[in-house]
Amino acid sequence: MKRTSIIARSLLLAATAALAAPVAAETFVIHAGSVITDAASAPTGQATITVTDGRIVSIEDGFQPTPDGATMIHLPDHTLLPGLVDLHTHLSGDPSGEFWRAATTPPEWNVLVAAKNARLTAEAGFTTVRDLGSRTDQVTQMLRRATAEGMIPGPRVVTSARTIAIVGGHGDTNGFRRGVGEMLGSDFTCTGAVECAEMVRTASKYGADLIKITATGGVLSQQGRGLEAHFSDAEMKAIVDTARSLGLKVAAHAHGARGIEAAARAGVQTIEHGTYIDEQAARVMRENGTILVPTLMAFQGIKENLGTGFYTPVVEEKVRAVGPFAESIVERARRWGVKMAFGTDAGVFPHGDNAGELALMRKGGMSDREVLASSTTVAAEVLGLENEIGRLAPGFSADIIAVEGDPLDDVAVLEDVDWVMVRGRVID
Repeated sequence: MKRTSIIARSLLLAATAALAAPVAAETFVIHAGSVITDAASAPTGQATITVTDGRIVSIEDGFQPTPDGATMIHLPDHTLLPGLVDLHTHLSGDPSGEFWRAATTPPEWNVLVAAKNARLTAEAGFTTVRDLGSRTDQVTQMLRRATAEGMIPGPRVVTSARTIAIVGGHGDTNGFRRGVGEMLGSDFTCTGAVECAEMVRTASKYGADLIKITATGGVLSQQGRGLEAHFSDAEMKAIVDTARSLGLKVAAHAHGARGIEAAARAGVQTIEHGTYIDEQAARVMRENGTILVPTLMAFQGIKENLGTGFYTPVVEEKVRAVGPFAESIVERARRWGVKMAFGTDAGVFPHGDNAGELALMRKGGMSDREVLASSTTVAAEVLGLENEIGRLAPGFSADIIAVEGDPLDDVAVLEDVDWVMVRGRVID
């Protein structure tokens, strides 16, 4: 008994000492051929970035020596820059014209799809995403936790979780007979200001980082009643005011000009898509500081499926209607002085192709530098994370990507990312 007691006490003391001892910090020393610290800065020459425990410690000229115990990463032919931010993704879904899959796909499948797409998105150079509408309850909240804890590789996830919609509108389940539709229907629909305020509180209760609403009709849903405003002014105001009281911002899916105008007047932070934006809607957006996320890749993706039987006739008709307007969204928004940020609607097109949006924004008249800013510093400001991501600086999260070439000279080089670090973790 005495010997057993001594052994037990020795083990306890050893364990206590181990807990008291400082854990060795993980340090990376990264050699780069060039560094772009933010979209407003010119590329440096050769430089060294030191990262410890997921944070940038220093950025120094030249190739600095690697201290004992640190891991050296040598990228002498690459430009390092901040990880990109996509403000509009749907990680728990892949493109599909088969709307009936909602009746046959269990939520467990969407969890696996989300994990797969998180990795693809990070590998493409997107180290932070805003997910605006998951297929099932809690899937993106759990993905947010799993990527934060390093359980699975993927970007930082900011999520609205479920989307708030009107009954029978875009965001609700359409296209099934009554009994099936009622069984599958979203429990995040509302009618009237009181119900809509309650939905915001429910979303907050279950872990939403922001609120997403479908302020107008949509292209890919099975209801075909146009793309103008769905919510009443009173309902949208209740949503925004309630979200604000909880410290949450609101993103609004909106196509029609009057729906865009109404959402901006209600105080939403971002308009997603903005297909039919006109000068009047743009003026209200400017007056209210509302930002446009044009999601050009979504329009590109759906257009490629026209005439193939991928979509139902009601959806195909809507795709054909929005196509000509989608090509000029950025041009019109620039003309009327609307601020824009980067977002793609990945999930409507394949995840991992997000960077194709960059060249489409440039085609709309933005400079390479403006496009890079929209996907880094501007996007970080939208998320309220401007002191955490969007640039490379001491104290910031080590969200870093490496490419060959200079994205300030040709932003399309970001379509081929060779190396990614998210929160100080290298994505293999």
